[in-house]
Amino acid sequence: MRLAILGASGHGKVVADAATLSDWSEVVFFDDAWPNLTQNGPWRVAGGSRELMTQATQFDGVIVAIGNNRVRNARQRELKDAGLNVVSVIHPSAVISPHASIGVGAVIFAGAVINACARVGAGSIVNTGAVVEHDCSIGEYSHLSPNSVLAGGVSAGRMVWVGAGASIKQLVVLGDEVSVGMGSVVLNDVPAGQTVVGVPARLLNSQN
Repeated sequence: MRLAILGASGHGKVVADAATLSDWSEVVFFDDAWPNLTQNGPWRVAGGSRELMTQATQFDGVIVAIGNNRVRNARQRELKDAGLNVVSVIHPSAVISPHASIGVGAVIFAGAVINACARVGAGSIVNTGAVVEHDCSIGEYSHLSPNSVLAGGVSAGRMVWVGAGASIKQLVVLGDEVSVGMGSVVLNDVPAGQTVVGVPARLLNSQN
């Protein structure tokens, strides 16, 4: 099967690697830096967004490999609105409960664990070694960075970003577009749009 990836970046390389290790026999990149950019590691860049739209019937699936949550959201919606077959990519070493759900366009990288009754929203990234415990809910177009841990029952809204090595206490609620700094330990709910850092995590620039 042939996979088209929109976004020829370092993140895209990891998506392509996961894809080639699973069921995809060929991976081709598309990026608006083309024709100045014609190669992304061992994979070729065959065109930009316009070329992807015109060549879409040549591929069995397409996925957006852009780390920025807002941009990934916009681009995936464009592809779906155009009728393209947006797919998810799951590394074969990821451990996913049969009782978990993974939204369309999500990527799950090597060593990630998603446990029973957890839900990962459309277009989200569960990066290398990240853990999503039982009954967690991750909103659309969020990004859990490498080795981050969400304990049981955490609820994260849309376009949340959790930094590498951060830990979220069980049952904590993260509002839409919350950012959690690398290595932070979040013990309390975080309102939408806020950034928290530290151990224990506090609102950025908070004097408390």
